[in-house]
Amino acid sequence: MTKKERAYFCVQALEERYPGAACSLQSADAFQLLVATRLSAQCTDARVNMVTPALFAAYPTPAAMAKASYGQIEALIHSCGLYKTKAKSLVDLSVMLCEQFGGKVPDNLDDLLRLPGIGRKTANLIMGDIYHMPGAVVADTHLIRIAGRLGLTTSADPHKVEFQLRALLPPERSADFCHRIVHFGREVCTARAPHCEGCPLAAVCKKVGVRSKMPQHVKV
Repeated sequence: MTKKERAYFCVQALEERYPGAACSLQSADAFQLLVATRLSAQCTDARVNMVTPALFAAYPTPAAMAKASYGQIEALIHSCGLYKTKAKSLVDLSVMLCEQFGGKVPDNLDDLLRLPGIGRKTANLIMGDIYHMPGAVVADTHLIRIAGRLGLTTSADPHKVEFQLRALLPPERSADFCHRIVHFGREVCTARAPHCEGCPLAAVCKKVGVRSKMPQHVKV
């Protein structure tokens, strides 16, 4: 069984397990998703979803947030952690959006990565969820951990994981696969104690021991 066959098996198995999986961060548009994802650094999605309603009520657009002071944003996002750094990047990226992109979130990775505080994880999430770019891979902690356990990747570096998985995953299904991995990582393949018995990916998991034959229902 090739590594690509195992990747396709994982995609299909998680589609069956989590058919309606989507980003757990609550947002109404590209700007809100950009902001929410920035806030999620070293913070749970649940906490971010508690903070963003008041933040977006006060500053719903890049134009509105660009006029805010760092202190005003800090007061609203304090419980997310790293609030000073995050507040600065949110105001600064809002200013850049207004001055260089007409108040719109860019639709390409290069420009997204120019925004203050925005890395490849956030940029890929925007490209996959908002602009539906094939091949978008969001290399968060769940994906890095699980892809390594499955033997699909050979590194814990997010950049390397992203590109290794791009070579294996079907491009049109990769963004949704990343969302499903998050659900799977919280429910089954947890960081401290993975629940290997009954795992839908056990047949192709290097940690468990890959079976010699591909299960018959896999569509490659």
